[in-house]
Amino acid sequence: MRPYPLDELYEEMAFIAYHFHWSHAELMALEHGERRRWCEEISRINRQLGGAPSNPFEIA
Repeated sequence: MRPYPLDELYEEMAFIAYHFHWSHAELMALEHGERRRWCEEISRINRQLGGAPSNPFEIA
């Protein structure tokens, strides 16, 4: 089992924090899968609203 890449962790956290304004502690408390799910949901909302920043975490 390999550790989760630190750069990806910070990218996900920044993406969620930018859109939802959650604290560092709230973001660190999330499991990896839950963080990814929030990134996907934020991206879905952005697409529905007319396309805001692209999501580097989007899963096709």
